[in-house]
Amino acid sequence: MLGLYEERYSGFTVKHFHEQLVKRHGYKLGYTVTRLALHRSGLVKPAPRRSAHRKKRPRRAMVGMMLHQDASRFAWIPGDPLQYDLVVTLDDATSEIYSAFLVEEEGTASTFRGLDEVIVRLGLFCELYTDRGSHYFYTPKAGEAVSRSIQTQVGRALAQLGIRHIAAYSPEARGRSERAFRTLQDRLPKELALAGMTTIEAANRFITEQYLPEHNANFAVAATEPASAFVPDRARQAREILCIQEERRVGNDNTVKWKGLTMQIPATPLRPHFARATVRVHEYPDGSLAVFHGPHRLADYDSDGVSRDNDAKLAA
Repeated sequence: MLGLYEERYSGFTVKHFHEQLVKRHGYKLGYTVTRLALHRSGLVKPAPRRSAHRKKRPRRAMVGMMLHQDASRFAWIPGDPLQYDLVVTLDDATSEIYSAFLVEEEGTASTFRGLDEVIVRLGLFCELYTDRGSHYFYTPKAGEAVSRSIQTQVGRALAQLGIRHIAAYSPEARGRSERAFRTLQDRLPKELALAGMTTIEAANRFITEQYLPEHNANFAVAATEPASAFVPDRARQAREILCIQEERRVGNDNTVKWKGLTMQIPATPLRPHFARATVRVHEYPDGSLAVFHGPHRLADYDSDGVSRDNDAKLAA
């Protein structure tokens, strides 16, 4: 056991190391015996006693009452010189992580992706607690209160879904997510190294399929109340809300300009053309696009602005 710690698991906490011994090596001895042996050998120093800390805010009573979303920039993938943002969405009642994935940089798209993953699986929830990042809130003056009249794309989407958006004004106020990230920064890179994950795509698959179930089994707690505050999104409205939405004026050639792209509106029985009409562009978290005129969906496009209708015709 001591040899394994020196050769393969140096730097692991005793708890994390003991879990790996049981999981990977058929280990039979208990945690306490392992901890004492590691301490006696000098391979692991006993944890210092923590000083008294102020009382933690009580958790919400039921799952789905309040979710936290935050991101942490860190060298998550061993051997990769780049740092990535790990975007995490977790429940206040249990600390269960519902969604976690790596992106090059957090922003509106990653926020929508995390929220969509939760809503598709569990349903709509009541409140979202976040920091005051610029993709979450507009702050008229740095360091002061966020605007309640000017909304970001995230604020607009949450308002449409009926989810209350709460801004944190100090790191201590985000204690649930801060503690989760301390654990993740200690454990996740080690787990990715053991699994041989070297790319962001492989790491994200590993996080979803293997890491999160084990993490939640070890660290999530039971909610005070067994009921759930999640409400199923039966109409699947969230997909069309959790996206960037902006209005555009159609050109005389019946095209729409969007971030350097030119999207041709195809023929439709609604009207001969939409030249000079105002339409609404939706950009989804995966980069795909759609153009709407009022409630009518005129066309879908890939991330390069190529019409999906053209793709279907070519495939046929």
